[in-house]
Amino acid sequence: MKIAVGSDMKTRVTGTVVEDLRRRGHEVTVFGALVTEPAMWPKVAVEAAEKVASGEFDQAVLFCWTGTGISMAANKVPGIRAALCTDAETARGARMWNDANILAMSLRLVSEQVAKEILDAWFETGPSRDAEDAACLAFLAEAEEKYRK
Repeated sequence: MKIAVGSDMKTRVTGTVVEDLRRRGHEVTVFGALVTEPAMWPKVAVEAAEKVASGEFDQAVLFCWTGTGISMAANKVPGIRAALCTDAETARGARMWNDANILAMSLRLVSEQVAKEILDAWFETGPSRDAEDAACLAFLAEAEEKYRK
């Protein structure tokens, strides 16, 4: 799987995640402060999200201090469902019920060990096949189209 990884800061957690993704066999391309500093979190998020939305990358993993800003910015790109996850169960739910295609994490809250647990849950879980869950995603796509300018 081709995965974009971006952050506005380079930390031990970002390094651990990049290394872990490569160990899992994913093709990883880094963005933002993982390439050069400084890096604006909205710019990193939008650049990676556009690449996921276009199909150039399958998914992305994004970081900022809280994780909130980078997920908000990524979600501005049509077709993106970025989920801020601070634990494995939230990541599992984001994949299952929301078919999230971008994982956002907080550099402040997530340790290296928790990041690995989040990645385990993220990659072990696929989208739900439940009709109600599919209807929710369809409604979300319709809403996105309605507000697209």
